[in-house]
Amino acid sequence: MSQQDLYEKIVELAKRRGFFWPSYEIYGGVAGFYDMGPLGARLRKKIENLWREYFIHRHQDIIVEIETPIIAPEIVFKASGHVEHFTDPIVECLKCGRKYRADHLIEEKLGVKTEGLSPQELTKIIKEHDLRCPVCGGQLGEVKLFNLLFKTTIGPYSENVGYLRPEAAQGMFVAFKRVYEVMRHKLPLGIAQIGRVARNEISPRQGMMRLREFTIMEFEFFFDPENPHERLDEYLPRVADTKLRILTAEARERGEEKPEEYTVEEVIREGIIKVPWMAYWMAVARDFVHALGVPYENMFFEEKLPHERAHYAQQVFDQLVKVTRWGWVEVSGHAYRTDYDLSRHMKYSGHDLTVFRPYPEPRVVRVKKVVVDKAWVGRTFRSEAPRVFEAISRLSPEEVEKMLKEEGKVVVEGIEIPGDKIKVIEVEEKVSGRRFLPHVVEPSFGSERLLYVTLEYAYTEREGRVVLRLPRRLAPIEVAVFPLTRDEKLVEKALGIKRMLVDAGFTVYYDDDGSIGRRYARADEIGVPAAVTVDYRTLEDDTVTLRDRDTWKQVRLPVSKLLDALRRFINDNVELEKLGEPVEPSGG
Repeated sequence: MSQQDLYEKIVELAKRRGFFWPSYEIYGGVAGFYDMGPLGARLRKKIENLWREYFIHRHQDIIVEIETPIIAPEIVFKASGHVEHFTDPIVECLKCGRKYRADHLIEEKLGVKTEGLSPQELTKIIKEHDLRCPVCGGQLGEVKLFNLLFKTTIGPYSENVGYLRPEAAQGMFVAFKRVYEVMRHKLPLGIAQIGRVARNEISPRQGMMRLREFTIMEFEFFFDPENPHERLDEYLPRVADTKLRILTAEARERGEEKPEEYTVEEVIREGIIKVPWMAYWMAVARDFVHALGVPYENMFFEEKLPHERAHYAQQVFDQLVKVTRWGWVEVSGHAYRTDYDLSRHMKYSGHDLTVFRPYPEPRVVRVKKVVVDKAWVGRTFRSEAPRVFEAISRLSPEEVEKMLKEEGKVVVEGIEIPGDKIKVIEVEEKVSGRRFLPHVVEPSFGSERLLYVTLEYAYTEREGRVVLRLPRRLAPIEVAVFPLTRDEKLVEKALGIKRMLVDAGFTVYYDDDGSIGRRYARADEIGVPAAVTVDYRTLEDDTVTLRDRDTWKQVRLPVSKLLDALRRFINDNVELEKLGEPVEPSGG
């Protein structure tokens, strides 16, 4: 099977059996938008629940889940830097007006990497190689930056600008102080969220790999930068010997392309990963993606080079998985965001987002303080003086020192304070603790990408038919129930078993149309891991056959033991042979 054939077969199966398809098909479709069908919606939900199990449930004493709106006022994204930095390069055909993502166009035509190049550098490459519009052959214009935020208005006023969130992160940063207080001032603290996000991609491609609207699963993990190992000893033993395949930035700069293997303990000890907790979460991510059906050898972590990192990140690793059509694709990103986001929101909102941690004993320390001539401020600004004092109070001593050194004055919120009216002094203070902004590491996953990856690794063909070998617990439909024939007594018994399974919480697929072999084939094609067949012996001794989708083997067991057997088979991955008496299959 060729690479192209496999991708096309998965897409054809997805449309035909109800996993996913392009949105708005009857109107010709819109690039970058996909519908989740009945099976796709269930599969995605199960992937999300598995993510919750790995990252939230197993760490419930340090991670909580919240929900925040998908629309935020403009000030939130000015503070986060997205209004300024969340851009991609765009180029327009001067003849037909079509617009293209400039870096992708160059990479496709010339086979060179362009990540991190400025618009001017991209324009120069286009001119030097006389790259033309792929559709009409027209000349291309200057490369410009295009902001990927979806813009809207909140309410009826055009000046009340808002944006659809491009990540779930900012809702968690803005809510940090509230959650921190709810969690009784404990660090480290993870705040998780699963929800819809939107990115106005210039030219979406790669099907489910790059969408304009998708579901993100991510959390912000807040920790004390002076104690980055805090509570790690409770969790590190679980993964200390786990091997991570990593291609470091240093190795990439040397031209190397093959990742090396390190244990989690090694990457922490050698400082390959700057934050110990980030190494831990990368190990959890490795096992989570493996649980979706991806072999360990088909994934690795690639460290981003400085010019490839987002504006907020000090270190980033992408988790890459190998797929047939596009090679290595990113399925998760792991970023060390420092205190960038909290410091920016603190500055733009005026709210104190620091946390306080008491010392065991009070200490006498030398601290810097901003001192302003209060009498001068009162005489000069009169009724506005309180606002001036408040604005000055939000400046750090370091900011004041920098302005005095560079400009000889301090300017805050349009207010100018002469250098002889404000200064920074050092004083001794007795302090009972310290205030600081926590630092953050962020693991982030796109669930639609993971859904496609899961389908590709599950797709197999056997004897000319499709067998979708999804991990059992992820299967959208867990059990199929078949009467051997449409005999009224068999149908009645089969429907009774179906009702029993549904009442027990299973998602059940019932089918009495066609030969038993064809019904097995239809169930295999959508990944149903277990099939229960009611035959004439069932009417005699109340036993049924249970069939394994992957091996096509069957066992016989009493209906009274069916619920327990299915739970062990699907949830605990117990081998079929341990659940009943082996029998000869009655059809493939």
